Amino acid sequence: MDYFGPHIFGYLIALIHSLGLIAALHAVLTVRTAQGAIAWALSLMFIPYLTMIPYLVFGRSTFDAYIKARRQANVEMRKAIADLNWRPWVEEALAARSSQAYASLRAMPKLGRMPCLANNQVQLLVNGDTTFDAIFQAIEQAREAVLVQFFIIHDDQLGRLLQKRLLEKAAEGVAVYVLYDRIGSHALPHEYVETLREGGVQIRAFATRSGWLNRFQVNFRNHRKVVVVDGLVGFVGGHNVGDEYLGAMPPLSPWRDTHVQVSGPVVACLQESFAEDWFWASRKLPPLILPESYPDDGVLCQLLASGPADPVETCSLFFVEAIHSARERIWITSPYFIPDEAVFAALRLAVLRGVDVRLLLPSRPDHRIVYAASSLYAFEAVRAGVRVFRYGPGFLHQKVVLVDNEISAIGSANLDNRSFRLNFELMLLTVDEAFAREVERMLEQDFALAHEVAKEESRQTHRLQQLGMRVARLISPIL
Repeated sequence: MDYFGPHIFGYLIALIHSLGLIAALHAVLTVRTAQGAIAWALSLMFIPYLTMIPYLVFGRSTFDAYIKARRQANVEMRKAIADLNWRPWVEEALAARSSQAYASLRAMPKLGRMPCLANNQVQLLVNGDTTFDAIFQAIEQAREAVLVQFFIIHDDQLGRLLQKRLLEKAAEGVAVYVLYDRIGSHALPHEYVETLREGGVQIRAFATRSGWLNRFQVNFRNHRKVVVVDGLVGFVGGHNVGDEYLGAMPPLSPWRDTHVQVSGPVVACLQESFAEDWFWASRKLPPLILPESYPDDGVLCQLLASGPADPVETCSLFFVEAIHSARERIWITSPYFIPDEAVFAALRLAVLRGVDVRLLLPSRPDHRIVYAASSLYAFEAVRAGVRVFRYGPGFLHQKVVLVDNEISAIGSANLDNRSFRLNFELMLLTVDEAFAREVERMLEQDFALAHEVAKEESRQTHRLQQLGMRVARLISPIL
């Protein structure tokens, strides 16, 4: 045995380095950014003992198994809608294409998998109380089906109130479907889920660990927030289900967030997004409900669903396109500001064009490493001429984009690598001057409660803090 011991140890080392070399080649062929490919390849070749497992978890940028499931889901959906009184909304799509404001977003028709459609009604929902009052009111009126999807569901006062409402509707015979992200809702007790299941609610966790090859892909998260009631009314935005979203969790309270209530043809797109995610979790489709008719007037809306199953980096390209299209202003609010080079370059170019470029960021951290990296990028943005504001009263969690005087987008996507490449996200793009004015008034009130970051602030930062920011930025691609 003593004779074979060193040989076995040598064979093991050779095997690990061989696997590291194979993984390095995989990284060169698949990692989407050159910096990421170089970093992974070098570390996998020289220190595979330390980097093999992290690469399995963090190295993948394309969720291949979900792509296959989505194709199957789309086939099943086409079969399902064949039995419905369905029409492809030709008139709504043509009306959207004739909009001059929407035409300024020249890449959006091809970038988004779902069409821009006319004749929708939208309502801005500011903060948690307003949002969940509207959601619960819609659920109370449900007669056929309720679809609920959140990244985080907590077993707290708000979570139990949602549970109670859903159980009541299930008892009435309404089909209720609940989807939550397993990582985001890791603290959700098993009893909470079982209570819903025993009460007739169909509930599933969105998890990437389906099949051996996907077991390590825990870095992909489903960050979407969707509620659809009877195929008539939908909700999308930044809120999750937890008391903190009602402003009840110091020191981050009062929580600042935004949601949108929408009705009209675009609600079918919300159902499609939910159905694809539900199919991944269950290999079955939820009910698809399409009304026989819609009102003849309303606003243009396009649902932008993005994620690691897309052939291109849809979320990042959306922000680049929105910034490039701006002629007068581009105002963006996000809790995290860790842009890639394309987005940062677009912001700089907008400043050089004379566009009013503003970023509204939190002044309080919920994740210290992310906040440190975000602060460094914020100082660099200020030096580039971007006006950066720090929201004062509480934690800012909303994700809002306002372009010029007609275009706005509200949803779940942050200005960071995780939203750009790793998370499944949703943004509702709206083209309407009146609604854009509502968004403008809301953001002006937020800016009034914020302080503008001055160039001098970066020079006043302690050297140790600057070092911490730069270290945080090094790991920002996986934050």
